[in-house]
Amino acid sequence: MKKILLLCLIISAFYTLALAQTQYSKVVMETSKGTIKIILYDNTFRHSENFVKLVNEGYYNGQLFHRVIKNFMIQTGDDKSKNAQPGEMLGHGGKTYTIPAEFYPEYYHKKGALAAARQGDNTNPKKESSGSQFYIVQGQVFTKEQLDMFVQKGLHPPFTEEQIKIYTTIGGTPHLDYAYTVFGEVIEGLEIVESISLAPTNKADRPTEDIKIIKMYTIQ
Repeated sequence: MKKILLLCLIISAFYTLALAQTQYSKVVMETSKGTIKIILYDNTFRHSENFVKLVNEGYYNGQLFHRVIKNFMIQTGDDKSKNAQPGEMLGHGGKTYTIPAEFYPEYYHKKGALAAARQGDNTNPKKESSGSQFYIVQGQVFTKEQLDMFVQKGLHPPFTEEQIKIYTTIGGTPHLDYAYTVFGEVIEGLEIVESISLAPTNKADRPTEDIKIIKMYTIQ
């Protein structure tokens, strides 16, 4: 009887551990414009694990949002942006390794999506992601007719009902779907993302007034 009870306890412990390991990771990003909270997807484990590793190392602390485009996205992850001079061209720094693409139909570029930046198709036909640079989607709202046009032109596979609902109400950047890996989404602070996206920028899309990541950290 004791052996059976012990076996049950061991099985229960392993089950509890397995559940804990499948819980989504959450990351808090404190910026000079406010706080953004992000949840990371388990299925995109290569991207999510790499992101958590860099966050825990403090890699992103002090970096700038070096590329900001209204109605599109906000981008960071260039370690050369720390202590960058005003007007200095940014975007070529960051980790030198890449991460294999992780595309899933349920992860797409809705407003608030967290996705990995990457080199263009000409030099990167496998669409492998940057080891550190990422962006958060601001996007815009589309009509059903506009989405249909994406499909007709071969720019997007047929949209699911969920995607149609999201893109015609909340918005996003559907032309990036399945070309860049989406590995998380904003769960708090979309208004901060919007505020950053509206910042005045120079010709290289760098904000004229620095917008900085003060610190990032993981939470349960």
